[in-house]
Amino acid sequence: MNWPAFWLSVQVTTIATVCITVLGLALALLLTRVRLPGQIVFETLLLLPLVLPPSVIGYYLLLALGRGSPLVEWFNVRILFTWPAAVVAATVVGLPLMIQSSRAALANVDPVLENAARTLGSSEWRIFWQITLPLARRGILAGMILGGARALGEFGATLMVTGNIPERTQTLPVAIYDAVQAQRYADAHLMVLVMTGLAFVGLLSVRWLEPPPQRARRETRSDALDE
Repeated sequence: MNWPAFWLSVQVTTIATVCITVLGLALALLLTRVRLPGQIVFETLLLLPLVLPPSVIGYYLLLALGRGSPLVEWFNVRILFTWPAAVVAATVVGLPLMIQSSRAALANVDPVLENAARTLGSSEWRIFWQITLPLARRGILAGMILGGARALGEFGATLMVTGNIPERTQTLPVAIYDAVQAQRYADAHLMVLVMTGLAFVGLLSVRWLEPPPQRARRETRSDALDE
């Protein structure tokens, strides 16, 4: 087992999941509550990483993080071929899943409940924190888990922006590729089993967050009455 790669994957996935959750929830809220000019084009751009090949995403990230880019020339951000670049790649590929799931959950919150709270003098922040967020929590958690799982399994874009430097930038998916190339199949088998187990637990958690329709309706009414 390649433990340095395992722990680096845990580190990258944890930070990327935080980024995915914060950015994804903010963007989902923006898309749900604000009608933007050219919104369809904006949404399509945000969801592009779902369908683009990882090599294309990696190429765009090379342009964004490489020499001559505004990040390097104006802000002196030099993270290419370091593990923070893997965080950026993992965030980019996991973000669309968080946006889609959170947006669907936020759109299903009954606006009557939020309007009732406004008539009682609640601030927008209190309405979001005490009504919107609890009612949409299942979809938001599902998006967070799916985005994190996608971040954990990211390979192609990560390889392009971090390279394959053992104990420095080599994540678990890259280590599996490296083990297969070197014909270290015992190592590869173990790492594949670990990745499969983590993915299985993640997807199982998402399924547990999907209540049957009748139960979901009861919980929504119960949550609303509690508020």
